[in-house]
Amino acid sequence: MRTYFLSVAKNPYQASAPSPVNPPYLRPHTSMSASLDAARSAVTQQVKFDIITESQEADNEKARQEVSRSFISDTITVPSNEMYAYAALASLGDDVYHEPSTIALEAHMAQITGKEAAMFVPSGTMSNQIALRTHLKQPPYSVLCDYRAHIHKYEAGGTAFHSNATTITAIPSNGHHLTLADVQAEIILDNDIHFAPTEVVALENTLNGTIIPQDEIIAISNWVHSKGKKMHLDGARIWHVAIETGTPLKELCDPFDSVSLCFSKGLGAPIGSCLVGSQEFIKKARWFRKLFGGGMRQTGLLAASAAYALTHNFPKLLDVHVLAKRLEAGLKEIGVRITSPAETCMIFFDPSPVGVDYVELVERADALPKPIKIGGSRLVLHVQTSPEAVEDLLALIRQIAEEKKAAGFVPPQDANGNPNGNIYIRASKPRRTE
Repeated sequence: MRTYFLSVAKNPYQASAPSPVNPPYLRPHTSMSASLDAARSAVTQQVKFDIITESQEADNEKARQEVSRSFISDTITVPSNEMYAYAALASLGDDVYHEPSTIALEAHMAQITGKEAAMFVPSGTMSNQIALRTHLKQPPYSVLCDYRAHIHKYEAGGTAFHSNATTITAIPSNGHHLTLADVQAEIILDNDIHFAPTEVVALENTLNGTIIPQDEIIAISNWVHSKGKKMHLDGARIWHVAIETGTPLKELCDPFDSVSLCFSKGLGAPIGSCLVGSQEFIKKARWFRKLFGGGMRQTGLLAASAAYALTHNFPKLLDVHVLAKRLEAGLKEIGVRITSPAETCMIFFDPSPVGVDYVELVERADALPKPIKIGGSRLVLHVQTSPEAVEDLLALIRQIAEEKKAAGFVPPQDANGNPNGNIYIRASKPRRTE
């Protein structure tokens, strides 16, 4: 306890100097102290919480088994024990101020993508939205992208909310990827006050698991830059392109002013993405990260998990592609229609030619002794997908198809479970109408 001295004027009648004393408000009061201690103890009891169950280790192992049999998404991957052990060795710092492991990860990401700087963020959505907000200065303006793009369909309208920008969507004329002709047909470059001029062209690679040819990206980039506009890449799964084609990340990222790369999808880290670009761009982006609520603190554990994934999980992506092609081949053999083939980790399929609908398939898969999780027409494989799950899924579809055939099902000539050309169909039961 600090010692306080009373400051008093000299008194000729005072015989000696004042001695140190505690102010009255610092003097202990036995009954009040006991009451406060009891109150603090009560609050402590209310606050404390143990999230670890008695069966936690068994629960975690069960979760890993469930993940190995889920085709819902590659975002569901979970950290391995080895990743946890590696992450526990990370540096201890505050990323808003100075966090060594995170700084090292950012420097590595900038180096392998050929950019000047990088910034670690919690999610791919935040990375994309910060990138767009940093590029866009003063409305009115627009962002041009594929009509299937994540920034358009799956980021909760973030481009309009955060950047006050409208989105112009283009439909690939080849049904696969945007071409320079597609971009030229939709981009707004004139000064007609009825329109919001395009400031950013955003591509996504991969998109629905498909790879955009690099020469097409370069053609688009060269033309867009010649018009004084910016290029952004949603490269959440660019890792798949790199490993499948053997193309260095720098080469894949060179045509773009900014790139978002995700650690928690194909690579299997628990959380995080990196946004890369010029020094000036990332400096401004850090302001927006703070404004968006993305300024994190002790991120060393997350950065180390990402580093582990880059080293140990990235090489496994090629095995994922091989397994996806095995699943595609098995589906074709049964008679299932493939609406988008396995170029990397995704397959889109239509089971109607063999009499199977998505809802029944989802329910039957979930009812297996060792359940399989699917959500509809999209099958996503990842670094923790088991070959056994692939064979079990094929066996189930084959069994249902044989049941339908035995019941007299005859495939219609125009069998197609994908209305309006949409290949991404989520299984849902029709709503009851009274």
